[in-house]
Amino acid sequence: MTTDTHSATTTAPYAHEHTPRLEWAKLAPDVYKAMIALDAASKKGLDPRLVELVKIRASQINHCAFCVDMHSKDALAAGESIERIVQLSAWEESRHFYTEREAAALELTEAVTVLTDGFVPDEVYAKAAEHFDEPETARLIALITVINAWNRFGVTTRMVPGHYTPGAFTH
Repeated sequence: MTTDTHSATTTAPYAHEHTPRLEWAKLAPDVYKAMIALDAASKKGLDPRLVELVKIRASQINHCAFCVDMHSKDALAAGESIERIVQLSAWEESRHFYTEREAAALELTEAVTVLTDGFVPDEVYAKAAEHFDEPETARLIALITVINAWNRFGVTTRMVPGHYTPGAFTH
């Protein structure tokens, strides 16, 4: 039996951890600082647990393992349950784990994240507008847009998941 950082005991070693392509935040610090500021502004006034659920769901769709890792850990640190985080990838079939407000935010997250499928349907927008006032809706759209940008940095530069500690970054 071998041991590693991912599990106490395993019968076979895990696949080799990839290395990042480059450290974009260090190479473009002005862009990174602007993203941090945009991220902070986008989530003002929104429930921190809802923020993390939205960030996890967009990151799942975008296959950003680094951001899934980060925001799952941040969600746990914010008091979110493991069960709701685990069910998030199948939230439509697990709706009873989420409030109508959260479901509306998740549906809007998917519509904004997957724009290649067309546009954000009126019904999806209207449902979100039922649960969020206009300033909250504007922040929610900004939040979804910002996490999608973070995902693109993470995926493109191959940021490595598994080493994040909650609070280590400010986004």
